[in-house]
Amino acid sequence: MDAWISTLDHSLKTLAGVAPMSRPTPVAQQPDEALSEEQRRESAALMRVNHVGEICAQALYRAQAMTTRDEDLRQHLEHAAQEELDHLAWTAERLQALNDRPSLLNPLWYAGAFAIGTAAGWVGDRVSLGFVVETERQVEAHLDSHLTRLPAGDHSSRAIVAQMMAEEVEHADAARARGAVELPAPIKGLMRLAAKVMTTTAHRI
Repeated sequence: MDAWISTLDHSLKTLAGVAPMSRPTPVAQQPDEALSEEQRRESAALMRVNHVGEICAQALYRAQAMTTRDEDLRQHLEHAAQEELDHLAWTAERLQALNDRPSLLNPLWYAGAFAIGTAAGWVGDRVSLGFVVETERQVEAHLDSHLTRLPAGDHSSRAIVAQMMAEEVEHADAARARGAVELPAPIKGLMRLAAKVMTTTAHRI
């Protein structure tokens, strides 16, 4: 019951945007250039997609931490979730700087990811870690594409995305080292389809 109460409290803080960062936002090595309105909208849309990804990461990691019976793994997942919480705060801060807002469908994305994380955790720790690996692999690919799509003069967004991508790779490697199983191709395909729906929708809403 305590775990459920703690998780609910964290969920509400995540969705309300009041969860604090533990590390400062990455700073670009050069000042941003002036963005046109079209460039500002594109940067904001991409950072909104990244913010949604971090909403989902919180849900996934917290659900998996709650369902595992391995205390060491629980601590590992909670540590990863804290790093992802920084990512969430960074993207929220950048959205605000770009005079834009998070996705209006964040509660839906959170609920879906939490359900997936809970189901994976109930199946077993190695499967749960397999979902971490595949999720982080897909997130890394999205972030890499965003570095190509972000306006060249938006150095602040680029610094945030680059730091996030480096840490997503570390999370995937750590999960793999802990014995993550390779998920079946159909499951990976469904995850890519769900991610495509989420990112396309979040780009606009």
